[in-house]
Amino acid sequence: MKIIFVRHGEPDYVNDSLTEKGWREARLLAERISRWRVTEFYCSPLGRARDTASCTLEKTNRTAITLDWMKEFYYPIDDPITGRHGVPWDLIPSYWTKDPLLMDMDRWVEADLTAKNPEIAQNYKIVWKNLDQLLASYGYVREGLFYRMPDATEKFVVQTAVEGEDEYPEVYSQIYAEDEKEPVIVIFCHLGITCLALSHLLNIPFELLTHGFFIPTTSLTIVSSEQRWSNEAYFRVQRLGDVAHLASGGETISTAGSFAKPFEG
Repeated sequence: MKIIFVRHGEPDYVNDSLTEKGWREARLLAERISRWRVTEFYCSPLGRARDTASCTLEKTNRTAITLDWMKEFYYPIDDPITGRHGVPWDLIPSYWTKDPLLMDMDRWVEADLTAKNPEIAQNYKIVWKNLDQLLASYGYVREGLFYRMPDATEKFVVQTAVEGEDEYPEVYSQIYAEDEKEPVIVIFCHLGITCLALSHLLNIPFELLTHGFFIPTTSLTIVSSEQRWSNEAYFRVQRLGDVAHLASGGETISTAGSFAKPFEG
């Protein structure tokens, strides 16, 4: 299974829509996605995500299922260092790295900062629960910190194939055959909620993801399930923040969500 998280185009937050540049980004993205075999499209209910999705949906003549729980994870806090009132990330390094709770996958909601807004603790579990229900509908059932595929044929793969297709044609023909059948879902959403979903899929603390990785506007974060032992599966990031469609279309990377100028090389 492939889950493709798409961050919305450059945002016009005042009108919950896209800037002129954001619309250009969305049209370039639509050209790219229209070539894919997509099982289902999903979308956040917020305007900037819906506007981004609209270009792809129009081009592919498809519709998207709205996932209310994939709206941006905006449960604001008051930053004790900067005084900023806003999202529960974008924190000062000397502050968040010294709090062991903020570095914990489950207990980050118990930290002094995040506990000040009880909606954070209430809603992150709702997101994880709904994500697991969505994955279960595709045959992936959460078991501890990994997923099991109860209906899948067991598979036992000891190691990755180092050699290429010419040396192991039977292995690669099987890989390609399975690839044609696996579900591919695209979710148009937001930076914070993508990191929250990844923290659950990969068992990585939320604050490490939001502070350690930049996900540009209209970028693709592609997560693929790997079944290599019995019917067990684990999700692995194949691409994070991929904006190849912007480069090929001559569109620069937006600084939205970044405190440094993105590298364009």
